Amino acid sequence: MYSTKEYLKHGLFFILTILAATLAGSEWIYGKSIMVSGENALTWEYFLKSFAYSIPFIGILLIHELGHLFTSIHHKVKCTLPFFIPAWFGFLGAPSIGTLGAIIRMKGFVNSRKKFFDIGVAGPLAGFVVALGVLIYGFTNLPPADYIYEIHPEYADPNFDGYEDAIDFELGQNLLFWTMSQTIADPERMPEMSELIHYPFLFAGYLALFFTALNLLPIGQLDGGHVIFGLFPKHHRQISLVTFTAFLMYAGLGIISPYHPGNELIFRIPLYVGFLYISYHKSGLSVQNKLTLALGIAAVQYAMVFFQPTWQGYQGWLLFAFLLGRVMGIRHPEVSGSKPLDSKRQLIGWLAILIFALCFSPQPFIFK
Repeated sequence: MYSTKEYLKHGLFFILTILAATLAGSEWIYGKSIMVSGENALTWEYFLKSFAYSIPFIGILLIHELGHLFTSIHHKVKCTLPFFIPAWFGFLGAPSIGTLGAIIRMKGFVNSRKKFFDIGVAGPLAGFVVALGVLIYGFTNLPPADYIYEIHPEYADPNFDGYEDAIDFELGQNLLFWTMSQTIADPERMPEMSELIHYPFLFAGYLALFFTALNLLPIGQLDGGHVIFGLFPKHHRQISLVTFTAFLMYAGLGIISPYHPGNELIFRIPLYVGFLYISYHKSGLSVQNKLTLALGIAAVQYAMVFFQPTWQGYQGWLLFAFLLGRVMGIRHPEVSGSKPLDSKRQLIGWLAILIFALCFSPQPFIFK
């Protein structure tokens, strides 16, 4: 089915992604890097320890993609092998998690809502099950509370009072992670969200939940878009457009504000409205409607900040929103036939929506 060249190419990128994630893990978990010398230089010992992060994290992504692949094969839909995208930016001094994710591209025509649904939902469900297992292991096998002193020996000094200044990054909560931390973890060993990056299984599981939620957004041809298309085929376009607009509304809240200097707003407002306009490039809307939405979103955000100056969105979502609207599109291909999904698939679809609600974090990565 696949040529030797394809196996070699995709296998190579998978191995490179494992290595990139291992290097990223050594930086996050132990503060060790191959780009520095001295006590923070990455040694072979810490490189091997960092596989405790990279293997479960990339392994969960692999299971996710294999869910898509095997379901495509089952339905006789041609598709590529999983293509992993390595991403390690340590040589730039920038943080990274080792990958930008993985993709599978369908090459065959899909003529059935059932096939779209099955292929779309199989990936996140498979990955979620494994991520749940990794998190259960991580929460029930937390190291002793003084483990953090191995990473930050300064914390052990009773005179150390710079903890708040030392923390400039933390992970945001989601419902599943918070529930598990409150129910199955030892509260005496449970780290703060700002220290979670030093716990490889919890960090890997958290990132897996992040990617699961991202894929299950009910927009366009994301996995969540396929689920919504299966459950509500006549309303997919409206649900996708409303969700995408709400996503943009939240992401950009605070970018333009009546409390910004006037000379700054002169540049900010047209640039931001232009960004919103091109973010609807593949929405199927007319030029007039795209412009109306862009101006409307900017006006509502401006008014909201006027009445509530402390309200801020999460601007980290803007790049993903741009990729969705400008590159991937927020519409779904039509198929012939209107036969509804059977009750079993409908139940699975609602389960996928529940998983999205449990895994989604409004602010997944918080830089202070």
